Amino acid sequence: MNLATLSASYLRSRPLNSALSVLLLALGVGTIVLLVLVVSQFEERMGNDARGIDLVVGAKGSPMQLILSGIYHVDAPTGNIPLAALEKLRLNKWVRKVVPLALGDSWKSYRIVGAGPEYAELYGAKPRAGRFHEKVMETVLGAEVAARTGAGVGATFTGAHGIGGGGDEHAEAYTVVGILEKTGSVIDRLVLTSIESVWEVHHDDGGKREREVTVLLVQYASPLAAAMLPRQVNSQSELQAASPAYETARLFRIVGIGVEALRGFAVLLILAAGLSVFIALYGALEERRYELAVMRALGASPARLFGLLLMEGLVLALLGAALGVVLGHALTGILGFWLESQRQYPVNGMQFRIEELWVAAVAAGVGLAAALLPAWRACRTDVSRTLAQG
Repeated sequence: MNLATLSASYLRSRPLNSALSVLLLALGVGTIVLLVLVVSQFEERMGNDARGIDLVVGAKGSPMQLILSGIYHVDAPTGNIPLAALEKLRLNKWVRKVVPLALGDSWKSYRIVGAGPEYAELYGAKPRAGRFHEKVMETVLGAEVAARTGAGVGATFTGAHGIGGGGDEHAEAYTVVGILEKTGSVIDRLVLTSIESVWEVHHDDGGKREREVTVLLVQYASPLAAAMLPRQVNSQSELQAASPAYETARLFRIVGIGVEALRGFAVLLILAAGLSVFIALYGALEERRYELAVMRALGASPARLFGLLLMEGLVLALLGAALGVVLGHALTGILGFWLESQRQYPVNGMQFRIEELWVAAVAAGVGLAAALLPAWRACRTDVSRTLAQG
């Protein structure tokens, strides 16, 4: 029999000890894999969504709230700003481009965003069917919105006040004139229309239409603008400027505290699994002394016995690592389904990251390290004394 067969036979004879070691390793590896997949995908998606946007300008309030609502569309807007602020910013020498957005309504929990064609251009979004909106009360649906709602070109709907989908519906109906291709960005989860359409559904009883926008997405004209423009904007009483790069970095620093805590817990689980492997192999050594002595008497070398115990530790570690990787992907997939149901940033459990190989390698190393001392003692078995004692 080879080492692998002998190791597997022994591990099957002690199912509870083996299962405990494998389970602890799987939980530790699975937690780390979950964190790797979720954090890396969030960073990738948030970086992609903020692509081409140097500064966000909006009403006074929390800078992070301004970023979350204006770029990622996961928070309530800080308020509206006068249309004159847009015109003034367009004339600023530090500004190359301004993309205004009008927010505040939703349809089936998907946000309705009033914006011109240049907003879709930021993400390279092109119509898969139909065309971009050209007239008031025409809309274009993001790929996810169209897929989830089943709406196609020619469909009509009414938006609801507020971003949660539970507000009062407006009287005016939108008409879908286009469906966008999937971009993998935030625009997949949005309903796009013109700013004039947003003004149309929010006119007051007297027929006077509000000429306001919610946020302005700005591109700098030069690197020096990063130092000059935010200061100019923040000096105005009704406006504030927020940097996507700074605010998202701050967000990940805040979230990172919890991530590090979970990662530390996962490392403890892996170390506990290593201790479990050590206890299982070392404790069983006394029971196997006679068996190992017989193997030596039959010609097995000390190196073979050493390899036998190492193989048992490695088998346990590899089983735990493999199960942990599968568990991590499964949990990521479940989390992704839940996030999609909440209209939040989705994550994909089918993606693979190279960091997972390092996690599995560390788990295998822990199993081997835990088996070293039992393996060393096994190869130093006193054959004659052990056989004499029976």
